[in-house]
Amino acid sequence: MNKRVVVIGAGLGGLQCAYILAKNGIEVTVLEQAPAIGGCLQSFRRGDILFDTGFHYVGGLREGESLYPLFRYFNLLDLPWQALDEECFDEVNIGTQRFKFAVGHERFAETLTEAFPKEKEGIQRFTNCLKEVGDHIMDVFEPREATDFYSNSLFARSAYQFLTDTIHDPLLRNVLCGTSLKLELAKDSLPLYVYAQINNSFIQSAWRIHGGGQQIADHLAADIARYGGTIRTRADVTRIEEQNGCAKGVWINGEEFIEATDIICDIHPKEVLQLMADSQSLRNIYRKRIGSLEETYGMFTANIRLKPDMIPYLNRNIFVHRPNVDMWDIDTSVANSAMVSFYPGQPALDLLTPMRWSDVAQWTEQRGDDYEAFKERKTEECIQLVETRLPELRDAIDKVYTSTPLSYQHYTRTFNGSAYGIRKDWKSPITTVLAPKTPIENVLLTGQNLNLHGVLGVSMTSVITSAQLLGMDKIVKELKK
Repeated sequence: MNKRVVVIGAGLGGLQCAYILAKNGIEVTVLEQAPAIGGCLQSFRRGDILFDTGFHYVGGLREGESLYPLFRYFNLLDLPWQALDEECFDEVNIGTQRFKFAVGHERFAETLTEAFPKEKEGIQRFTNCLKEVGDHIMDVFEPREATDFYSNSLFARSAYQFLTDTIHDPLLRNVLCGTSLKLELAKDSLPLYVYAQINNSFIQSAWRIHGGGQQIADHLAADIARYGGTIRTRADVTRIEEQNGCAKGVWINGEEFIEATDIICDIHPKEVLQLMADSQSLRNIYRKRIGSLEETYGMFTANIRLKPDMIPYLNRNIFVHRPNVDMWDIDTSVANSAMVSFYPGQPALDLLTPMRWSDVAQWTEQRGDDYEAFKERKTEECIQLVETRLPELRDAIDKVYTSTPLSYQHYTRTFNGSAYGIRKDWKSPITTVLAPKTPIENVLLTGQNLNLHGVLGVSMTSVITSAQLLGMDKIVKELKK
C-alpha cells in the first residue's frame, strides 16, 4: 500500500516533515487550522511595516556550521539572509556595564577574556564545550538506543552546574547568560546540551532575514507543492480516528474525513491526546506522563514602529538587564530583562521580555480594559528598561503593537503561549525529551516539544521524525552531500 501521510500543523516542523516526505515521493497533505501557514514564523503587516510573530535571528548558516546542512537540504540558503556584526552580534547590558559577543569561537573567547582576564581558562573551557557540541551535531542522527543516548550525554548534565563549575566570576556568569531570551534558564532543570547547542550556533555566525520569517514557511510550501504535496489552511483537525490500535485518518472541522496511512503531529503532545480522547490504545500511564510535563515561559512582545530617522538600524541584538538580576530565576512580575531586535530596511524594532502563563491566565476567558492596561504597563516597563541603553527610544516611538502568551496561544495554538515548548529536565531526560513515536504505531510527533526548540532544534527534530518513515540513512546521506 502506498503511503498517504497527513501532517497536522503547518509550523516549521510540520512543513519540514512534509518537504522531506514529498521530496521522497510520498503523498503528503498538510492541514493547518489557521488562515495562514508558518506558526511562529508568520509575519504580519501594520501599516507599511512588516513585523515578525516569533522569528528574530538564526545561527550557524555558514558552510561547516550547525544549521547549514539542514537549510541547504531544505533549499533555504538563498533567502535574503543578512549576517550580523561579527565584532558584536549580541550586546549584553547589565546595569551600566556593556559586553560584546563576537562571531567565531576564538574571537568570542578573546573578546570576553579582554573584559575578564582572570577568567581566561574558564572562558576557554566554556567555549570549547560549546564548540564540541556543535562539531558533533550529526551525532543526534546516529542509530542508538534512546535510553543510552539521553542517559549518557549532555542531556543528562546540568547547564547551571556546568556554568558554576567552569566560571567563578558571578558577573561573567550573568554575561554568558545575558542572551538567554532565546531559551529559558531553569536552574534546576535545563540540560547542558540544550544550553550548549543553542548558544553555539549563534557564536558560529548570526543572521537576520530581510522581509520577514514568513519567507521560510512560504519557500518550504512552494517546494512542497512542486513535489506534489498539498497544504490546506482553515482545516482544523478535530479528531484522529483509530481502529485496532492504528490511526485510519483525521476529521477536519468535524465534518470531513481524510484517510491516512501515517499521521505526523506538529502540535503539542497534549493536544494530540485530546484528538484521541477515546483511544483504547493510549494507556493512562502515557496520558499521565504527557499531562504532567511542564511548559517553559512565554514572551511579551512590543512591536514598535519608529518615526523615520530617529534611531539608526543596529546590525546586532541588544539585551538589557537590571543590575543584580538573577538570570536563572527571572521575576516576570516586572520587566527585569529585555531583548531589542531591529528590522533590516525598516524603521521598526521589537522589545521582548519573559512572561509566564500565570501572569495572563486571568484573561483566558475574557479580555477587557484591565488586560489592555496590563499590556500598556508592561510596555512602559520595557521602555524604561531599554532607555538605559537607548535614551532616544521614547521620543522615537510612533506606534506600539503588543502580544502576550495569550496571543501566541490564540493565533498559533502554542500551548499556554510557551516560547520554547516543554521544559526539558537533565535529571529526567528520558521523560522530558520526547521521541517522535507514540503508542499508536502510525502516529508520530514533531516540533519544538520533542528534542530542541528554535529553528535549529526544530529542523533537527523534523529529520528525526521523517526518518521513522524513510529511514535515517537516506536522509543523512543527503544532508552530508
